[in-house]
Amino acid sequence: MQISSERRWAWPYVAWLQAVVATTGSLYFSEVMHLPPCTLCWYQRLMMYPLVFVLLVSLLTQDTRLRAYSLPLSVTGLLIAAYHNLLYYGVIPEGLTQCAAGVSCTARQIEWLGFITIPLLSLTAFTVITLSLLLTKPRGTA
Repeated sequence: MQISSERRWAWPYVAWLQAVVATTGSLYFSEVMHLPPCTLCWYQRLMMYPLVFVLLVSLLTQDTRLRAYSLPLSVTGLLIAAYHNLLYYGVIPEGLTQCAAGVSCTARQIEWLGFITIPLLSLTAFTVITLSLLLTKPRGTA
């Protein structure tokens, strides 16, 4: 499938909107629903929260180097989220993790429709952001 080159400039807006939704959602879970984040959730937050501001500044300044400083955060968050999901769904044994202190990284805090979990929401968000950044066509390029 070929993406229209005229519309590739819009993908950073998709990435930014996804980062805003994910950040707002994580804050809602912890501050409104009072669900404490696990260790891996904290690491994912460390990658997600700065993306809101980095992407916003790059959009406002029309910085063509957007991917150079956004993709490292997004891909790192994606890798942590993938690991968290493998752990959460039992593919990786819980004994092979550093989630011993505080909330367990496999604790079932929410499970909408029987399969939508906080780790899955994070994985989806980082996937959308990463793909959006990869599909981005910097302004002024052919």
